[in-house]
Amino acid sequence: MGKILAATWFATFLLAGQATATDQSQKAESAKSKAEVLEEKAAPDGSKMLPTPTQLITKPQAQAVDPTGEEPLDGAITCLARSIYWEARGKGDAGMEAVANVVMNRAGHEGFPNTICGVVKQGHEQGACQFSWWCDGRSDDAKEDESYAIAKEIARKALNCQLKDRTGGALYFHHRRVVPDWSKEYIRTVEVGEFIFYKPAGGEAK
Repeated sequence: MGKILAATWFATFLLAGQATATDQSQKAESAKSKAEVLEEKAAPDGSKMLPTPTQLITKPQAQAVDPTGEEPLDGAITCLARSIYWEARGKGDAGMEAVANVVMNRAGHEGFPNTICGVVKQGHEQGACQFSWWCDGRSDDAKEDESYAIAKEIARKALNCQLKDRTGGALYFHHRRVVPDWSKEYIRTVEVGEFIFYKPAGGEAK
């Protein structure tokens, strides 16, 4: 009798695990689909209209995307969250949100690619990446679960148009400990945490 109960419990446990995995997969796919629609609206030739309630990405959906931080960077949520994570993890929510602002501002600017992943990976072909983490030769997998969860939540809000632009329309930024040559060519907009942000004087990206 005990063996039968144990077997029944184990089978129930396995089925519950499979159902949870299926649910997580469905949430992730739904989030990716919604992100593609919202990404088009953020692009230069997009509608610029706010998302409808059905288009909004929910928190559980966003968290279900790339659960281990090891998936290929081929979708808006993954590319944006990984960029936020690598550029600003440990720098506070404000710094992470400001990095997200820059990526979204670029996606909506004519001088940059129309997609989030395109923006994040820009320059890779020439060996001069816009975001250094993307081609520094190191693993791009997210290692810190809590920081990556925060990054995905910020990415979700950014794609949902629920994230205030802390940067004043900035397209560029750098850490305050460095002074790159290109910073002389742009207008400083604001400082957020450990970062300094800039935009082009004439509105044209270089």
